[in-house]
Amino acid sequence: MSNETLRERVLLKLATVVDPETGVDVLRMRLIEDLTVDEETGALTYKFHPSSPLCPLAVTLTLNIREAIAEVEGVTSQSIEVVGYVRSEELNALLKETE
Repeated sequence: MSNETLRERVLLKLATVVDPETGVDVLRMRLIEDLTVDEETGALTYKFHPSSPLCPLAVTLTLNIREAIAEVEGVTSQSIEVVGYVRSEELNALLKETE
């Protein structure tokens, strides 16, 4: 493992998740909020705020973000909450089922 912290590795990975509509990564678009990283246990919690309440790619982006973070060495679990999206409740329920 490198000298980077788990948080740094997660942020580097998030910078590779690009919104296909804008061509900009989710970090630069500030779509990830309240990221907390437990360096000892590898547990993460964060919120994903799609670029608009009706974002047509919200589900795809959510899954891409979750998949990218799961690939980071040291991550043992992640809790993602989708906020500011018209179908947030439905999407959050789906995420819980597939954790």
